[in-house]
Amino acid sequence: MKLGIIISTSEPETVWNAYRLANFALNKGDNVKVFLLARGVESETGSEKYNVKEQLTQFVSKGGQIYACGTCMKSRQMDSKDTCPLSSMKDLYQIVKESDKVLTFG
Repeated sequence: MKLGIIISTSEPETVWNAYRLANFALNKGDNVKVFLLARGVESETGSEKYNVKEQLTQFVSKGGQIYACGTCMKSRQMDSKDTCPLSSMKDLYQIVKESDKVLTFG
């Protein structure tokens, strides 16, 4: 299955759960792409209780792909990085178009 996950929040527990699901799906052999939108581009930090960074690192190491809204990042004066590469609405559209299922966490 091709799964698209859109994260539009930086709330640690929600983001942590989104990546937990993404990792579970990868372990089942699914293709998973995550798109960070709005406050989602700020979601890498996490909290002491919800280790988002750990889940995110696992996701990337297992072959998961992350995209991030370039406009959202620029408005926050953020730079592109491996875990949050600059992307566009075209990329989001492509994820939605090619995915069997799309989930949003906001």
